Amino acid sequence: MSKLSLIIKREFVAKVRNKSFIVMTFLSPLLFVAIGVFVGYLSTMKADQKTIAIHDESGLFVKEFKSDDEYKYIDLSLVDTKILKDSIISESYEGLLFIPKVTANDSLQKKIEYISNDSPSVTFIEDLESVINTKLTTENYNKAGLDVKAIEKAESKVSINLSKASGETALKGLNEIKIGIGGAFGYLIMMFIVIYGNMVMRSVIEEKVSRIIEVIISSVKPFQLMMGKIIGTSLAGILQFMIWAILGLTAMFVLSSIFGIQMGATSGVNAQAMQTAQQEMGSSVALYMKELWNLPIATILISFIFYFIGGYFLYSSFYASIGAAVDNETDSQQFLLPIIMPLILGVYIGFFTVINDPHGTVATVFSMIPLTSPIVMMMRIPFGVPLWQIGVSLVLLFATFLLVVWFAAKIYRVGILMYGKKPTWKELYKWSKY
Repeated sequence: MSKLSLIIKREFVAKVRNKSFIVMTFLSPLLFVAIGVFVGYLSTMKADQKTIAIHDESGLFVKEFKSDDEYKYIDLSLVDTKILKDSIISESYEGLLFIPKVTANDSLQKKIEYISNDSPSVTFIEDLESVINTKLTTENYNKAGLDVKAIEKAESKVSINLSKASGETALKGLNEIKIGIGGAFGYLIMMFIVIYGNMVMRSVIEEKVSRIIEVIISSVKPFQLMMGKIIGTSLAGILQFMIWAILGLTAMFVLSSIFGIQMGATSGVNAQAMQTAQQEMGSSVALYMKELWNLPIATILISFIFYFIGGYFLYSSFYASIGAAVDNETDSQQFLLPIIMPLILGVYIGFFTVINDPHGTVATVFSMIPLTSPIVMMMRIPFGVPLWQIGVSLVLLFATFLLVVWFAAKIYRVGILMYGKKPTWKELYKWSKY
């Protein structure tokens, strides 16, 4: 067996047999589910009802504000505003909406005031403005002698139907679904790179500090040792993802079976209502499912594997060279930020550019740049990307990986035996020239 395969086996077995690896493999899915349930529970919780005092000297608007579970409106138009302001300071009320009395509605638009101790939310202010605008508009119509009901009846509410050039029906919100799918795969790649890249770096630092590395490199080349650590750790990560995938599919199968049994048990109850609801939702759900199945699923999955491997190998080379250059994780922080920044940039480019223009210049360029392509290209693929672009992107990614490995190996070879000195960027540059 070659030395490289022995190092790969050693790293893989060491990671898999680690107690934290075993615990987190089975605990992580439960933590994600628990967090999801907790967030869902928090979203269902209702905030405390806030009381808003209204001092309406015009008498036009006070009845327009309707209380709900979040806000309660109280008419205090007969109370002096100074007393009300003191009540706001003492937090008896959340806020005070002051509407003065004016001779003309036009002059009222800039004189309405909301008084509170804390800045209100933008949504709340927009709701207040909407109520007042609607009432003022109605009053203006009446003063002009216009029939308000006739105007409301004449208003049009346009809903544009989407369709493809082939004649098939298109759906609204499909781009958001596509970016969600691509973003999920891109985020998995980023998470894998950060977690297992750090694992590679820590492994190198531990062996360097314990001086075990001096014994190891007497038998193997530094390049073989670095590649063995990268590949062995990646195999442990792939195994972990496979276990998560099996657990997820099993959970989906069990839940769908339970849900199916429950549906069958209640089929005799409110059958007519259920049938009506199913007919209303069935057509739209069927269209969305059809569109999802029309996505390039095979291309997405195959590309995910290649970008997963290429992105991890590329960044792990950086992590391994940093681990060889420093003596502890604290010293590594100055070198980690430049590595993480391209990953963060890829996420921002994906969510803020790809969703609006997936085939635009910015999205296309960053899906070709190796440091960001694993994330940006995975977000573009659900929108339909020519295979030649994916091919060029992958060639650039793996070519850059080979170049970075060659460069990182130079730093690794020198840094692995350096002790007691904090390296600088200038020092790393010198090592790369040896």
